[in-house]
Amino acid sequence: MVGTTAGPAGGHDGDPSPELLTEAAAAFGMLASTARLHIVWALAEGESDVSGLAERVGGTLPAVSQHLAKLKLAGLVRSRREGRRVVYLVDDPDVVTVVRLMVGQLADRTAGRSAVPPAPRRAHGLGI
Repeated sequence: MVGTTAGPAGGHDGDPSPELLTEAAAAFGMLASTARLHIVWALAEGESDVSGLAERVGGTLPAVSQHLAKLKLAGLVRSRREGRRVVYLVDDPDVVTVVRLMVGQLADRTAGRSAVPPAPRRAHGLGI
């Protein structure tokens, strides 16, 4: 059975390396922001410039620009120049798949339990 024999450093065969898990956690961390997740969702549907994204996600130009810079640094989006305009797009189609799958699953769950009250929200910015 896969994953039952001890591998290097006490891990299991078939488990991702600690380095790969760190990289994945960083990518998920980038998507843990509602604004950045919305930006990736919007870019999954097509390229856009900063002003188009700001309008769509309801953010200010400086805030959306900062989010795009972080996403670009993390390798989740890329940009290209069209004349004087900078256009952003999702750099990795697998990221689109993961985002659509997660949001779709949550939407299905929410639709299936409309009579159940929502779970309590975590305090924003407090990490709790």
